[in-house]
Amino acid sequence: MQHLDPEALSLFALDEPLDAEGTHHLRSCPECTAEVASLRRAVHAARTAPDTGWLEAPGANVWAGIHRSLGLGDAVAADPLGPDSRADTAPEAEAPGPGESGQPAGKPPASVTWLRRPVTWLAAAAAAVLIAAGVVVAVNRTAAPVTLASAQLEPLDRFTATGSATVTESGDGSRTIEVQLNKAEARGYQEVWLIAPDLTRLVSLGIMNSASGRFEVPAGLDLSSYPIVDVSDEPLDGNPAHSSISIVRGTLTS
Repeated sequence: MQHLDPEALSLFALDEPLDAEGTHHLRSCPECTAEVASLRRAVHAARTAPDTGWLEAPGANVWAGIHRSLGLGDAVAADPLGPDSRADTAPEAEAPGPGESGQPAGKPPASVTWLRRPVTWLAAAAAAVLIAAGVVVAVNRTAAPVTLASAQLEPLDRFTATGSATVTESGDGSRTIEVQLNKAEARGYQEVWLIAPDLTRLVSLGIMNSASGRFEVPAGLDLSSYPIVDVSDEPLDGNPAHSSISIVRGTLTS
């Protein structure tokens, strides 16, 4: 299954809309739904106004680092909490006089300065968190998969097709089996199965409409208990059980 792009998931977590195809995928993909939920928790945490009474105003180098990391434009290059930003920002709290806090008259304390423009900082923080999360997701998804097992598929009965099956594991722990045949010989349709050595227990992985296909291995399924890869010829009779007509078969080995 082709998952949504990490950038699209991050933007959706920030309330940007998805296109129709992305919305449809999200409704049917538990993995992408879980990632959006995780990203939205980060957004909620960043948007929730904390108790800032004890905070000190950050130095100008902090905003410069955020600006550089996010690739922001020149229009927002100035430190939003710096002295130059106060002229265009309406005060949100009355500055205490000299006798109240020891601050010079008219100069708000650091905690008040921090509250001047919280939206800018919270938006930047949320974006930084989502970019970092997106990078982790992208690394997990693009890391080279590890081959766990493979099998040579040999023909059965009257069939002559041959092929292979390879099981790989991606960075997020999900497993995929890729089945390839040198030709399609089914009179009905091809279905891929994992079967126990005693041939009495089997798990269907799905229909293969061509000479090759990729299928997700169910989470928690012990491949050592279902090592046989089988491609069957299934008639269009509406019966979900194995037809007992196998085109090719092989056993997975590490």
